Amino acid sequence: MQFKSDVEGIDALSSSYQDLQTEISKVIVGQKDVVKATLISLFSNGHSLLVGVPGLAKTLLINTIAQALDLDFKRIQFTPDLMPSDITGSEVLDEDRKFKFNKGPLFANILLADEINRTPPKTQSALLEAMQERKVTVAGVNHILPSPFFVLATQNPIEQEGTYPLPEAQLDRFMFNIPLGYPNYQEELTIVKQTTSDHKPAVKNVLNGSQILAFQALVRKIPIADNVLEYAVSLASRTRPNTDKATKEVNSYVSWGAGPRASQNLVLGAKCHGALRGKYSPDIEDVQAIAALVLRHRIVLNYKAEADGLNVDKLINTIL
Repeated sequence: MQFKSDVEGIDALSSSYQDLQTEISKVIVGQKDVVKATLISLFSNGHSLLVGVPGLAKTLLINTIAQALDLDFKRIQFTPDLMPSDITGSEVLDEDRKFKFNKGPLFANILLADEINRTPPKTQSALLEAMQERKVTVAGVNHILPSPFFVLATQNPIEQEGTYPLPEAQLDRFMFNIPLGYPNYQEELTIVKQTTSDHKPAVKNVLNGSQILAFQALVRKIPIADNVLEYAVSLASRTRPNTDKATKEVNSYVSWGAGPRASQNLVLGAKCHGALRGKYSPDIEDVQAIAALVLRHRIVLNYKAEADGLNVDKLINTIL
């Protein structure tokens, strides 16, 4: 997909985003912020972590996005007995007594990693390595994953017994942490009405894989003013306790702050957020709009914060 200019490309991205919202809303009622955050991370070539209780249509949402984008979608239900080879694939003997690589479910454009905290660290690491390297290595041979490749992992915030929480270093691989809330009363009425009838909306393809790759390349090319870049970096710096830019609240309540990857994601996310709204360069408002999504899973609070009833979102608001 070629654009005559970057301006034309940003206009096309903004228009495609509006079309995607229209198609996705045929199936998904409400959750506009969740859809927006998911698409921003996809167009920024990042992965996302969805956190919400069961029954909030996480699988349906991702499946619908995959349909609208004409991408191959697979789902892995993570369980305590899942092995790395179950997701990456393995070598098997074929009829000619030769080893052949059988691809696992990782080989998809959009992968839903359901309840990633239910599987042991060895399997989590296999997924997270694939997310970072965009390839898997089996029996010493590299197998390149399809492009675009986008992982949406889900975590259930309740029932923490028998789970393997992701370490902070591995959480850092996710661009966004997207919370899913309950629908409001009117939305729930519409959901129940649609899902208990023979209503089956058809979702049209809006974009294909090559167009998404072109938009991902375009997002990186978007210029950003120095003052906006400095704001994004100083925002991440302010979350680090006992440093020059740390706020009083951060020094009191934070054990670990966000690393340099947060600054990178704040800039990329702001570029994409601005482009979806038809801006040719992001401003500070765009950084603020995606700040909580980027910082939420990168700040580790201490026991004092818990005792004083402070959560990460409240702290991010004070930093902003």
